[in-house]
Amino acid sequence: MADPLPQTIRDALQKRALEALDHWPVQAHEPILIKYRENAVFRITLEDGQFAALRLHRPGYHDETSLRSELHFMAALKHGGLDVPSPVPTSRKHSLVRLPANRHFAEQHADVVSWIDGVPLGQSGVPLSQSVEMQEAIFFHIGQNMATMHELADAWEPPERFRRPVWDIDGLVGETPLWGRFWDCRGLSSESTIALSALRHQLRRLLANADSHRLDYGLIHADLVRENIFLRGADNNVAFIDFDDAGHGFRLFDLATTLLKNHNEPAYPAIEKALISGYRSRRALSEAALAALPLFMVLRNLTYIGWLAERPDIPDTAERLLRYVNESLEMARQLDFVA
Repeated sequence: MADPLPQTIRDALQKRALEALDHWPVQAHEPILIKYRENAVFRITLEDGQFAALRLHRPGYHDETSLRSELHFMAALKHGGLDVPSPVPTSRKHSLVRLPANRHFAEQHADVVSWIDGVPLGQSGVPLSQSVEMQEAIFFHIGQNMATMHELADAWEPPERFRRPVWDIDGLVGETPLWGRFWDCRGLSSESTIALSALRHQLRRLLANADSHRLDYGLIHADLVRENIFLRGADNNVAFIDFDDAGHGFRLFDLATTLLKNHNEPAYPAIEKALISGYRSRRALSEAALAALPLFMVLRNLTYIGWLAERPDIPDTAERLLRYVNESLEMARQLDFVA
């Protein structure tokens, strides 16, 4: 966690974690808060001595059906051999528990998933530390695992009442996108609002046209940023974590998400080539489909505007919001088919 939490909040979260852990077979150790953003995530020790991650889900973000669906998806990927967290059942063999509201928290859900050892690929805004050769090897592995994830998703039959976010045309550039109306949110100047509104209509037409060319579509991770890609072992094998936003969407959205935060790296051309080569080593990706990748890079960047505008408590929100707007408009200008 980059920003220190007030002790009152930390104490309340600790008590809430202990309340949740009454449902799991754990050792009598204090849960360790390791992340507090969308969810509160704690490292815990199970009864058998293994580490695991307790997640206190943000109230109101996903309902119970959606949370159970996320766990089903992760379990299917783990069963297929992908290196991802998997659900740890409660003492009564449940995968999810509901915690009642109290004076500190609204009603929320909690679950426990297996621990993933390793280190994040990097941190947004901080240059990658690996050599160019190592970056190429890592992104080749990421591409392979991403393709495997898509293959496993297509081969899997979700259970009844499976429900996850839908990153389709409406979810990205509809009237109510999943991460907010990026063209109509707090903190934007009138000029930015006009420019982003016009861009949204252009991108909606472009995406509809690209979709008509049968872009690959199915279950995706939707947030494969550096912090959610873990390097494991001397060979820098990779694992994917944090399926909080996983859902139905265009497969290019996963590639674009991974590439976007690396766009300013000196080795970006090599990174992009390695990611695509790794993906193609396990799954087809046509040149016609790949031509839409720059479009999805713009679409991905726009999502951060709406996401950030709804979180004014994040440090430097105004500056970051302006940067995302300028980056999105500049990236869009480089598309051959945007006026």
